[in-house]
Amino acid sequence: MPEPDADKRQPAQRPTTELDTRYSSALNPRPGAGDVTATEWAEARRHLEAAEIFWLSTVRPDGRLHVTPLIAAWHDGALYFSTGPQEQKARNLAHDPHCALTTGGNSLTGGLDLVVEGNARQVTDPALIEGVIAAYEAKYGPHITSPEGTFHGIGDALRKGDVLAFAVAPVTAYGFGRDAGVYTHTRWAF
Repeated sequence: MPEPDADKRQPAQRPTTELDTRYSSALNPRPGAGDVTATEWAEARRHLEAAEIFWLSTVRPDGRLHVTPLIAAWHDGALYFSTGPQEQKARNLAHDPHCALTTGGNSLTGGLDLVVEGNARQVTDPALIEGVIAAYEAKYGPHITSPEGTFHGIGDALRKGDVLAFAVAPVTAYGFGRDAGVYTHTRWAF
C-alpha cells in the first residue's frame, strides 16, 4: 500500500490555468467561439463536487491499465474514494500510486469532462476518515445513509479499516468543455 497519509501536501487553491488552443475553438473558430476562454478552476471544482460517478485509472504491476467506475467525494482540496484492500485498484495503487480520476458526460455538444491526475495516498487519520464519511453522506445521501442504500455501511467499514480510503490531490487536471459547438481544452497545474 502507499504509505498512509504520506503526502500531507495541500493542493494549490489557485492553480495555473491555461487554454490549449490546439484543441479549442480558438484554433478553428465557430460562430460564437471568438471569445473562447479557459474554464475557471472554481467551475471545474463545482463539477467535481456534483459528479456522482468517476472512472479511476490505475496501472497494474505488469504495466497494463485498469479502469473502473466508483463514487468519490471532493473534500478539503482532494478527491476521496474507497476500495477493499484486496481489490485490483488497491493492489495497483500499492505498486504505483499514480492514477487519474475522470468524470463527465457523453454528449458531443454540451458538458464538461474532467480528468484529475495525481498520486493516491491512503488515508488512516481517524478525523480525516470522519470528514470523508461526512462528505460521502452529504453528497450521496440515502445511497449511504439508508439501510436500503447501495453503499450503506461504508462509514463503519472505513472506520474499522475493512475498506481503505484514498485521497488524490490534483497535480494536473484537464477540462474538456463543449457548449453548442464551442470547445475548450483547459489545463490546470497545481
